[in-house]
Amino acid sequence: MGLGGCIILIGAGAILAFATDWEMDTVNVDLVGWIMMIVGVIGVFVYASIMRRRRMLVPPTTTVVPDDDRRMM
Repeated sequence: MGLGGCIILIGAGAILAFATDWEMDTVNVDLVGWIMMIVGVIGVFVYASIMRRRRMLVPPTTTVVPDDDRRMM
């Protein structure tokens, strides 16, 4: 799930938790909204940590030879 999906979960959960007054016998709609918001926030943190790891720079393992040394050979 990407960042957009997490934001959609947070928004839909907030709508269910705060903007609706539906009453259902079997499902607590407010609780479902809170669960969706929590899952969305966890998803944002996981996405951010994965993207932070991908952006780490790894130093090159080979030796870089300057152009001047090549001309002398």
